[in-house]
Amino acid sequence: MATSPWNFAAIVAVGLLTPSLMAAEPVDFTRDVAPIFERRCISCHDASTKKGSLDLTSYASALAGGDSGAVIEPGKPAESYLLDSIRAAANAKPEMPKSGLPLTAKEVATIETWIAEGAKWPEGKTLVDKSLADLAWWSLEPMKRPAIPDLAPAQTKLVRNPIDAFLLAKLQEQGLTYNPEADRRTLLRRLFFDLVGLPPSPEEVEAFLKSEDPQAYEKLVDDLLSRPAYGERWARHWLDIVHYADTHGYDKDQLRPNAWPYRDYVIRSLNSDKPYRQFLEEQLAGDVLYPGTADGIEALGFISAGPWDFVGHAEVPETKIDGMMARNLDRDDMVTTTMNVFCSLTTQCARCHNHKFDPVSMDDYYSLQAVFSALDRADRKYDADATVAKKRMELTQSVVAIEKRITDHQSSLASDASEEIAKIDERMKALTAMLRGESPRSEFGYHSGLTNNQSEAKWVQIDLAKSETIERLVIIGCHDDFNNIGAGFGFPIRYRVEISDDAKFQAGVTTIVDRTESDNRNPGIAPQQFDIDRKQGRFVRITATKLAPRQNDFNFALAEVQVYGASGVNLAAGKSVQGYDTIEAPPRWRASNLVDGIYMGEGAEASGELKQLAASREKIVEAATTPEWRTQLASLKADLAKQQADLAALPPQQTVYSGTIHTGGGTFSGTGGRGGKPRDIFVLDRGEVTKPLRPVGPGTVPVVPSLPSRFDIPADAHESARRVALAKWIGHNDNPLTWRSIVNRVWQYHFGRAIVDSPNDFGRMGQLPTHPELLEYLAIEFRDGGGSIKSLHKQILLSTAYRQSSATHAAGNEKDADNTLLWRMNRKRIDAECVRDATLVLAGKMQTQMGGPGYWDFVLEKPQHSPHYEYQKQDPDDLKTHRRSIYRFIVRSAPDPFMESLDCADPSLLVDKRNETINALSALTMLNNKFMVRMSEHLAERIAKEHAQPEAQTRRLYQLALAREPSAGELAAVTAHVKQHGLASSCRMMLNLSEFVFVD
Repeated sequence: MATSPWNFAAIVAVGLLTPSLMAAEPVDFTRDVAPIFERRCISCHDASTKKGSLDLTSYASALAGGDSGAVIEPGKPAESYLLDSIRAAANAKPEMPKSGLPLTAKEVATIETWIAEGAKWPEGKTLVDKSLADLAWWSLEPMKRPAIPDLAPAQTKLVRNPIDAFLLAKLQEQGLTYNPEADRRTLLRRLFFDLVGLPPSPEEVEAFLKSEDPQAYEKLVDDLLSRPAYGERWARHWLDIVHYADTHGYDKDQLRPNAWPYRDYVIRSLNSDKPYRQFLEEQLAGDVLYPGTADGIEALGFISAGPWDFVGHAEVPETKIDGMMARNLDRDDMVTTTMNVFCSLTTQCARCHNHKFDPVSMDDYYSLQAVFSALDRADRKYDADATVAKKRMELTQSVVAIEKRITDHQSSLASDASEEIAKIDERMKALTAMLRGESPRSEFGYHSGLTNNQSEAKWVQIDLAKSETIERLVIIGCHDDFNNIGAGFGFPIRYRVEISDDAKFQAGVTTIVDRTESDNRNPGIAPQQFDIDRKQGRFVRITATKLAPRQNDFNFALAEVQVYGASGVNLAAGKSVQGYDTIEAPPRWRASNLVDGIYMGEGAEASGELKQLAASREKIVEAATTPEWRTQLASLKADLAKQQADLAALPPQQTVYSGTIHTGGGTFSGTGGRGGKPRDIFVLDRGEVTKPLRPVGPGTVPVVPSLPSRFDIPADAHESARRVALAKWIGHNDNPLTWRSIVNRVWQYHFGRAIVDSPNDFGRMGQLPTHPELLEYLAIEFRDGGGSIKSLHKQILLSTAYRQSSATHAAGNEKDADNTLLWRMNRKRIDAECVRDATLVLAGKMQTQMGGPGYWDFVLEKPQHSPHYEYQKQDPDDLKTHRRSIYRFIVRSAPDPFMESLDCADPSLLVDKRNETINALSALTMLNNKFMVRMSEHLAERIAKEHAQPEAQTRRLYQLALAREPSAGELAAVTAHVKQHGLASSCRMMLNLSEFVFVD
């Protein structure tokens, strides 16, 4: 019952009825009440969600109530708990809805009247969730070029370009105007750190300050934008947004050694001023839209830039719940990154329920997952040279065509020969995959149960499926570093091998290997081969009669057993395995590992087996073909050999870690084994992988009315068609989110604050634009001007707004303390990378080579399992680490403490704007970190070589570190410090000044 003290009859008596209760026209449920429930209630109170055990989708379920009992008492509003939950008490928010705005007074009154009139609900009427927001939101409105504002004459003279007109119009409304222009030295330093992330040299400072060229500032902007260092600086911003790193993250956080080509791609693209539409298309579908180019492949590192669960993918099969969850989360990261980065839209909120604030349904979200459903994160081979890539494609197609002609003929051979060839081909395919490194190596082998009795006999046997004639047997030992045992772990000290057609080995047993008379030397992982004199049997059993010591117990373990007949095919491959007892701890240990073809050192064995299989195959084909075909076959083989030789002569391919169709075997099988066919994607009830509701095809969110939100792609189309469709949708001229998003980001990095101060969220839970017309103007100019980011830079940098002083004054602080109107320039602290790079430059230690694998600023320990990244052991004088910070090998789980203390971006997050903290930890890091201490010493050595006198050394120190001359007082004080404490101490002090780490 309701807890409200209100008495309905009393309210009527005193005339306090709401207008709706007094209205003559009765409330119609379908017209008046159902829309309120569907829009504000059903998303949490339907049959599947049923929060508070309340389901409002039908009359029966609504009357049944929830955890609080009956919520609707027909004819009794005062006793209906529903009204208490949606009404606001004095100075308090209503209990319901939990999120979003409260119901309006009119909506509450409508529900109250409906209950008072008997809560009539049409028979059979069922409600559905219609909580999605509409498109009436600023970021979803079609783009429309705004008019340039008219200004008062005093303001007009400050306008250098339309940016100033839009900003000054807002300032004019508040009675404010721009600050005076900053001095030349400040502007120079501001431009250098903004565009190239490095300090100007004293020579560059002197030249700029002395220049009488009226275009000196404009020419400096052009000069800095043309420098290779520009791409290195601005690529860091992009890599923050896409959460790029060089390790996987999660618990094992293993190395990702081939991620760096994507980083170099971003640098190269920015330096070349690649059109933004092409830049985004390459990162989603470059392999198709820009075929034969290195950029088209390397750009796909965008899809794989985020964290990846090694255990959930490589050690857990996709059929297991944990494997399904890992892959679902992997696709979620791809969707989140794509839509947050390019569209500033938080579609990921719809993974478990329809978006609470923006027009994104669960169907929309999972349709985006379907776009990426064929992809995994894995290494991909490619040719950096477009000519080589084209030649490789032509030769590969030629080889495939010739092989198909040969295969088509072989399919017409006698059935017995075809069957034998099919077996050989299957095995050769598996061996080839091994040799290419496509098979995982986590499957150690078979492991018996543990025992304290070394003489306890344990056996394991293989069912060959039918009785076979056996000519050769191979047994291969395990390798495990448990207790430092290593090679030969668990290999029996004494054992025998038997065959029989009886699975219980009670009849017809033949011993083919007997090593039970004396102890055998541990063979390690060297294959033990036994030639058998054509013995017949279906079951092959290995019995350990004396077990291997493990720690304080004994066990029996083998990596692989191979059984061969006359054809040279391993008859045991993939067959059923049973044991006396077995430890099933996949993927490392399980009975099936004994016949999976995976073992340490299989490469050399596989090569020999491949040659033997090829020879066997040749004999079978030759025996089953006509003389005419043999002649034709010889010609085809000669042509094939030439094409393959030409293919082999091409330069070796490069590797990039990217979003790709994974072709490897084992647990992490991907979709490559089925030709890259996309996985089936379902809307998941509350995001649960075990609760699929309905299938969805590829698509996106319906926020651009002129563009379809579902992609019309044939079912048999290559998966890339889905990515192309999404790339074209994002990059379309009519998509307002894309163009508003990128110009907002660029603005943020120049002014320290974006026009929309939630750069990854342009939805209703994000911030509103401070200057919507300016944002619109910049977006349209950028889109229609060819998507040139460098042109956007110039437009911003040449404005009067950018050139302002950062000084404050009372009027500005009083009316706009946060400087959202930009009446002054924001004072900015240089980021962690700039601090480190500037320090290297000043110390004279910067290595300027571009590109390639990143440097390690740590010592790596235990790299094979769960790597340890030991930063404290790194030598700061290691020349390999003296490169720009953009080339740092970035670890997710163990960030560099020096960079982290200076607010470096967390590579596990999509960082749209970095934190800027000023605390004791960062101050102590700058003062005491061994990198800073050592570079201070190198800076002192550099200055001492140039100047011998303390006063001259002090002047040079100011010129290098602060790009200015010292005042008389500064010169005297710091010179005295040099004399008393040494030049290195003074350099260290200078690098810890606020003036060094802040740009005015």
